[in-house]
Amino acid sequence: MGIVALLASGDKLRFPAIRLPLALFFLTTVIAVLASGEPWRGLPQIRKFYVFLIVLLVFNTFRAVSQIRTLVLGWTAVATISGVIGLIQFGRLLLRADPAQLRDYGYFLYNRITGFSSHWMTFGGEEMIVLLALMSLLFFSSERKGNRIAAICMPILLVSLVLGLTRSVFLLGLPTGAAYLVWRWKRRLFLFIPPVALAVFLLAPMQVRERITSVLSPHTGMDSNTQRVITLRTGWAMVRAHPWLGLGPEGIAPQFNRYVPADVPRPLPSGWYGHLHNIYLQYAAERGVPGMLMMMWLIGKVLYDCIRAARQSTGDARFVFHAGIAIIIAILAEGFFEYNLGDSEILTLFLTITACVYVARTAPDAT
Repeated sequence: MGIVALLASGDKLRFPAIRLPLALFFLTTVIAVLASGEPWRGLPQIRKFYVFLIVLLVFNTFRAVSQIRTLVLGWTAVATISGVIGLIQFGRLLLRADPAQLRDYGYFLYNRITGFSSHWMTFGGEEMIVLLALMSLLFFSSERKGNRIAAICMPILLVSLVLGLTRSVFLLGLPTGAAYLVWRWKRRLFLFIPPVALAVFLLAPMQVRERITSVLSPHTGMDSNTQRVITLRTGWAMVRAHPWLGLGPEGIAPQFNRYVPADVPRPLPSGWYGHLHNIYLQYAAERGVPGMLMMMWLIGKVLYDCIRAARQSTGDARFVFHAGIAIIIAILAEGFFEYNLGDSEILTLFLTITACVYVARTAPDAT
């Protein structure tokens, strides 16, 4: 409805400075679909082009940094409610558990909280993006109205995110994005990070401590460490075999077993093998290396423009640029272990903040 209203308005459409990499990403996707031999299989990824319209919608309807600030506060409100629901879900797990289940890592791993979302990965990614945007607003915005209430939401977002037990989010994506924001805000606070991290680990509930230590000491048959190695090796085999056009979008799942290295024991460890759990391999294996590079060009272009704008800006728009940088860093870091941009909810949030970056560059209240 928003796009229809925008087109019906008769106003001349504005396009942000990512038209070329975005158009080339679309083109390489279409070519990969047509060359796959089963083009009907890749149609969901063609339909997903629709999600990218959010860039056009936001860029043509937002005009001021104050609108972006309102958006972030709105995100915070919804994400906080989702976080509260997640905490209630966690509390219900505790109340329903018998003494043995309370000590059972697997009981909590297989019943992870999801808030409003349908999956814990989506929940964790959404909370991460909103939390980083909120941190940037609180650190760098010169407008203080509503900040006190927003700051109250931060612990809820953080605790619910951690209790979601998604390692790529709370051990990689969020720390890298938050580290950037703290470094740009007050660098001396870095001295407190190691002792605070140690204290949090020691005081965290069993489920969180076990999830952290599982990075180096996985629980047999539960944690995805071995599965991630298999998807990494299999994805690399796919890219080597089809470097230019890939297998075609949505071609990973039906052809996965063909490319699993011969030395991998069967049956495969439990887990989801419908994608490669890595945005770099996923795009390269589906759409070829050129398609992956077009997406990286798009993200890199946004990151470069954020960095330039953050250096030049002295007004309220700074929080938008720093939020963009932090979110991109977090997504790229998390993307080594999860196909996060394949999730439409995460992709929509990322594209929205992208559009906001380009709105803030020309907004009249940016300085």
